[in-house]
Amino acid sequence: MSKEKLYRTRAFATLPQFSYLPDSDRYLLAPEKPSHRFNVIGVGINGQEHIRVSMLEGRADIHGVYDPNPRSVELAKRNYAQFNPQGKLVAYDSLEAACNDPAVDGLIIATPNYTHIDVAKVAAQSGKPILLEKPMATTLQDAYAITQMAKSYSALFQVGLQYRYKPIYVESAHEALERRSLGEVKTITILEHRLPFLDKVNQWNKFSKFSGGTLVEKCCHYFDLFNYFAQSKPASVYTTGSQAVNYHDFAYNGEKSDILDNAFVNVVYENGIRANFNLCMFAPMTYEELVICGDEGRLKAYENEDYLSLQRPAAYLEVMCGRDRPSRISNPSYPKFIEQTGHHGGSFFEHAAFIDGIEGKQTNAATVAEGFWSVVIGIAAEKSVKRGSVVNIADMLAEAGIDGATI
Repeated sequence: MSKEKLYRTRAFATLPQFSYLPDSDRYLLAPEKPSHRFNVIGVGINGQEHIRVSMLEGRADIHGVYDPNPRSVELAKRNYAQFNPQGKLVAYDSLEAACNDPAVDGLIIATPNYTHIDVAKVAAQSGKPILLEKPMATTLQDAYAITQMAKSYSALFQVGLQYRYKPIYVESAHEALERRSLGEVKTITILEHRLPFLDKVNQWNKFSKFSGGTLVEKCCHYFDLFNYFAQSKPASVYTTGSQAVNYHDFAYNGEKSDILDNAFVNVVYENGIRANFNLCMFAPMTYEELVICGDEGRLKAYENEDYLSLQRPAAYLEVMCGRDRPSRISNPSYPKFIEQTGHHGGSFFEHAAFIDGIEGKQTNAATVAEGFWSVVIGIAAEKSVKRGSVVNIADMLAEAGIDGATI
C-alpha cells in the first residue's frame, strides 16, 4: 500500500467537514473504489468491528452479514451506513447462503468460539479466502481438524491473532528478531491487567465449555506472541489460577460461571526459552506489558489505558543495552483512527494483511498453524490449573492422537 493509498481511507473521505466538496473536486479525499467484497459471519461486538475496519481500510466493501440475532443485524446495518449511506447491506437467512454467494470473494468469521469448527466447515466449501477469528477452536480435536482443512485449502486461510499488529509488539519484534538488539532471546514475560469479560449474546464467554476457558479465549493472543518471539514450539506448560473475584454469583439458564479471572502461566520452549504470563481480569484499567531479556540487552514495552486525566504515554518501549550499544526509549504509535481499531476484534493492519494475502502479497498474518499453537498453550494452561501439575505438550497432543511435528 503506497502512502497515498494509506491516506485514502474512508476515515478521511467520510469526515463531515469535507462534505461540502463536490465529487468532481475530490482527489485525495476520494474514497478508493473497493476491489473486494466480504461477508461477515457473526456480527456481535467483534463482527461489528470487522465491518467498521473493513470499510475504514477501504479496499474491500462489506456486502452482507449473517447472524441469527436480529439486533446484531440491525446494528450492522447502522454501522455500515456510516461509511456507505447509499449502500444496502445484505442480511442472509442462512449460513450457507452467506458463504456461497458468488457476489463476494472473502469471508470473515466472528461467531462464538465453540461454533468456529462447524462454521469453518461450511465456509471452506465455498473456496473463498477466510479470516477466522481467534481462538480458531476451543478443543485440540477441533483445532487440529481446522489445520487439516487448511492444508488442502486452495485459498487464503488467516487466523485473527491481531495483537502482533499493535505498535508496541511490531517495534518489539523489530528490535528482538530483526535488529537483534537483545542478542539471543532467553526469557519472555507478558502481563495483562484488565476489566472482566463483557456481556455477550447468550453469555457464552462466561462458560469454559463454550469459550474454551479464559486462557484459550482471551490469552491465545499472548501465547501467539510468546511463540512469535520464541521462534520455537512449546514443550511444557505449568499454570496456577482461580476464579477469585468475577462472576461468583452469575448463572445463566441455571448454570454457574466457571471461568478463571487470574492466572500465572509458565511455558518452556523446545529451544530452552522460558516465558511467563500474568493475568488479572479484575483490575480497574487496561494494561499490557512485555519484557524480553536476551544475553545482550533487555526490552520493556507497555500499553496503558487507565481512564485518569493525568497525561502520560499510552504506549512505551525501551531497549536497554548497557555499554555495548545505544539504548532507546520511544512511544510507538499509529494515527489515532488506526489505533482506535482492534479493541473488539479486527484491527486495521490485520485487514490490510488479509487483502494483501488475497492479492498474493507476502504478509506476517497469523497462519492456521500459528493459530493452532496459540490454542495448544491455552488448552495446556487450563489443564494444568485443573491438574495442579506440569503439562507436557507432546504427551497432551499424543493423547489426542495428534503429531505436533506435522503442524
